[in-house]
Amino acid sequence: MTSAVSAADIAPTAYAWEILATGLKVRVGRKRMAVDGLDLSLGTGVHGLLGPNGAGKTTLIRTLATVLRPTEGSLELLGESVGGVAGMGEHRALRRRIGYLPQEFGYYKRFTVREFVEYMAWLKEVPKAEIPGAVQRAVERVGLADRADERMKALSGGMVRRVGIAQAIVNDPTILLLDEPTVGLDPAQRLRFRELLQELGTDTCVLVSTHLVEDVAAACTDVVVFAEGRLVFQGPPDELASMGGPEHPGDSPLERGYSALLLNPEQARGTW
Repeated sequence: MTSAVSAADIAPTAYAWEILATGLKVRVGRKRMAVDGLDLSLGTGVHGLLGPNGAGKTTLIRTLATVLRPTEGSLELLGESVGGVAGMGEHRALRRRIGYLPQEFGYYKRFTVREFVEYMAWLKEVPKAEIPGAVQRAVERVGLADRADERMKALSGGMVRRVGIAQAIVNDPTILLLDEPTVGLDPAQRLRFRELLQELGTDTCVLVSTHLVEDVAAACTDVVVFAEGRLVFQGPPDELASMGGPEHPGDSPLERGYSALLLNPEQARGTW
């Protein structure tokens, strides 16, 4: 499918932040507010999203990916308001500029790596003539060029995860949302992934949800800590690390700072 380039696609940037949330609330089920009054602004760079299980990280990522609708408050992505009453087709142009890797993603096992990433590029309305080159670049960036013509069912779990990252970046997104992207990656692959994040962060707003604090320390210039649906900290890794001491659990200063913050959230900027 070939899509024409609109005036909006080539217009100068008219927004201060790639992601801007004000008083954002997202309800999951009938009662639980998984995101509860979030104020958050994110620009170009790599932002690490940390938080305990059940904090609401995945709900937030899915909302930013326009999979879930906000319940209350306001959300702007690339200057476009994403409201609770919007139809699924209303943000079609916006979704072309977003890359998203969920914790689990579906795929046809008989597809080759190349076929799957090509299919995802087509879904994202990458112009037909550009798809082969875009796919090749994406699989090379995740280190799967030599496996591009193997079927998905023959890949290891870590390789499948790398294919997931490839499909997320195949459209050269302006916003890239990654939910637990390093699950299943071996140490060498994680090192390469951190390098890729740093490359992407030069001109992309990248939000990475992870439980691995060391990945945040190595690749992120900004840390967002989320707990019970609320922002409890946003700032550079060094600032978070300074909150901890030898009495707090963790194998690194950043882990100890993160542990201290969750034990004493009133120390942080923002509200618990």
